[in-house]
Amino acid sequence: METTHAATARKITRTLLAVQGLGQAAVVALFPIMAIVGAKLGGRPDWAGVPAMCYQLGQAFAAYGWGYAMDPLGRRGMLVLGALAGAAGALISTAAVVSVSLWSFLLGSTLVGVAISAVQLSRFVAAEVHQASERARAISTVVVGGTLGAIVGPLIAGPMSRIAAGLGLDELSGPYGASTGLFVAAAAVIFLLLRPEPRDLGRAIASRAGGATAPREPTRTIPEIYAQRPAQVATAAMVCGQLVMVMLMVITPLHMRGHHHAISTISYVISGHVVGMYAFSVVSGQLADRWGRGPVVMAGATVLILACLAATLSPQVLPLTVALFLLGLGWNLCYVGGSSLLADQLSPAERARTQGFNDLLIGLASAAGSLGSGIVFATIGYNAMGLVGAATALIPLTTAALWQTRGRAVTAMP
Repeated sequence: METTHAATARKITRTLLAVQGLGQAAVVALFPIMAIVGAKLGGRPDWAGVPAMCYQLGQAFAAYGWGYAMDPLGRRGMLVLGALAGAAGALISTAAVVSVSLWSFLLGSTLVGVAISAVQLSRFVAAEVHQASERARAISTVVVGGTLGAIVGPLIAGPMSRIAAGLGLDELSGPYGASTGLFVAAAAVIFLLLRPEPRDLGRAIASRAGGATAPREPTRTIPEIYAQRPAQVATAAMVCGQLVMVMLMVITPLHMRGHHHAISTISYVISGHVVGMYAFSVVSGQLADRWGRGPVVMAGATVLILACLAATLSPQVLPLTVALFLLGLGWNLCYVGGSSLLADQLSPAERARTQGFNDLLIGLASAAGSLGSGIVFATIGYNAMGLVGAATALIPLTTAALWQTRGRAVTAMP
C-alpha cells in the first residue's frame, strides 16, 4: 500500500511539473511584450505598466477564490478551470491586439493572471500528496517546471510573431496565439493525467499518519494560523521575495531600452532571470529538507540583497544578466523555503483556504511591485530602486533569523 501511494504521488508530481512548464511557457511567451502592447494600445507610455498590473491583480484575487474552490471542485477541477481561463484570456488578448482594443486587452491580461494563480497553487497540491519529510522536494520538483517555460516561451514567441506578420496581422499578436495553445495543452494534461484526485490522496496520507482528516474536525481560522511565528516567517519570505523580484524585473526592460539595448537582448536577459527562478528548484527543495526551512529563506533573502545591489553597478548586458539571474535564484529560495514551511503548519482542512490567502498576498505584492517600480523609476531612477529592493529583502532575512535564534518548535502537519 505504501509503495502504491508513493508511486501515485510521483505520478501526480510529474503531471504537475508538466502543467507548471506549460503554464509558465504561456506567460513567458507574452510577458516581455505586455508593456509594449499596453503602451501601443493606450497611445501613451503611461499605459505600459497597466496590463501587468491587471495581470497581477487578477492573479492576486483569483488565488483567494481558488483557495475556497479547491475543496468543492477538487484540485483537478480547479486546475482545469484555471487553464481554460488562461486560454480564454490569451485568445481575447490576441483579438485585442489585432482589433486595437485596449480594454479587451486588459480583460485578457486579467484572465491570464487568474490562470497563472491556479497553476502556481499546483505546488501545494504536490506537497499534500507527500509526507512532511518529502514536501520541499515535491514543491521544488513542480516549481522547476518553470525552467521549461523559460526555454519554450521565447523559442515559440519569435516564430509565432513572424507567422502572424506573414498572415498580415500585427506581429505582437503572435505570442498571444502561442499562449492560447499552451494553456489549452495544460488543460488537456490536467484533465487526462491528474488522477486520482490529489485532495483525496492527501487526506488518506494524513489519516494514516494520524492527522486531521475530515472537514468536521475543528480547524483554525486564518488569523489563528498567522498568530504563529512559523506561518509569519513563511509568508514574509514569499511576499517580500515576490515584491523585490517583480519590482526589479518589470522595470529592467525599460531601463535597458533606455540604454539602447535591442528587444532580443532584453528577452535573453529576462530568460536568464526566469532560469534563475526555476532551474535550481530541485536543489533548493533538497536544501530545505536537509538544512531546514529557515536557513533556506535566509539564504534566499541574502541572494536577493546581492542581486539588487549588483543591478545598480552597470547598465551593460553582462552585469544585468548576472543580477537578474541572482534575483531569480534568491526568489526561488524564498519561495520554496516559504512554501514548504507554510505547508508544514497546515492540516488538510486548513490547506486550501490558507494557501489561497497566502497567494492572494503574493499577488498583491506583485501588483504593488509592478505599479511601484514605474513610480520609483520615474522619480528617483533605477539605481535607487535597487536599493529599495535590497532594503525590502532585509525583512525576510531578519524575521527568519529571529525565528531561528529564538528557537523553533515546529511540528509539521501530516
